[in-house]
Amino acid sequence: MDGLLATAPLTRDFFDRPSPEVAPDLLGRVLVHGPVAVRLTEVEAYGGPGEDPAAHTYRGKTPRNAVMFGPPGFVYVYFTYGMHFCANLVCLPEGSGAAVLLRAGEVIAGVDIARARRANGAAHVEGARRHVDRDLARGPARLAVALGLVREHNGIDAIAPSAAGAAMLEGDPADPATIRSGPRTGISSAKETPWRFWIDGDPTVSPYKAHTPRRRSVAATSVREAPPSS
Repeated sequence: MDGLLATAPLTRDFFDRPSPEVAPDLLGRVLVHGPVAVRLTEVEAYGGPGEDPAAHTYRGKTPRNAVMFGPPGFVYVYFTYGMHFCANLVCLPEGSGAAVLLRAGEVIAGVDIARARRANGAAHVEGARRHVDRDLARGPARLAVALGLVREHNGIDAIAPSAAGAAMLEGDPADPATIRSGPRTGISSAKETPWRFWIDGDPTVSPYKAHTPRRRSVAATSVREAPPSS
């Protein structure tokens, strides 16, 4: 996997396309942040204002989603359900408001650091390591944790990164014959839109979960949850 880290960075033009075109092309690419690198195996595309009811930008620009309206190739990090960060890569020209959610991948560098970040009671049990390593970036929240992406990284440039930024590398693009697509997972709006893309048979791809409405008490009905999408 060391050879993947020697590949060239992706260009700004790569992301200056509609998110459903960019998303499958990201599979097999490598996102590096500090000492940790992840080979992407699963992503989801989200469209722009008025186009995609599942996207954060559907109703327009807000302080929360402002990075999605910036130039392509920047990282949009959001906080959801009061506990998780998720990372996206902005697509289309500035002002468009589209992005690709990074759902899962394989940690190919900095595995020990990713393990420490994801540490739990079973993380260092001998015999469970293979299972744990498969799961290090298996899901959007786990991927963000493994890479160390948090709120302060919202708006960093993955094309021309600073010392503390991220870098999106060419990697080894997935064979188109291995790429599958289907409905996005865990969302309530536009849930049948087939904009989830993954590498068939890769063990790091997260399980598909259809949206299940959460039951709330009367006291909680005035609190709106953030959607688990980009």
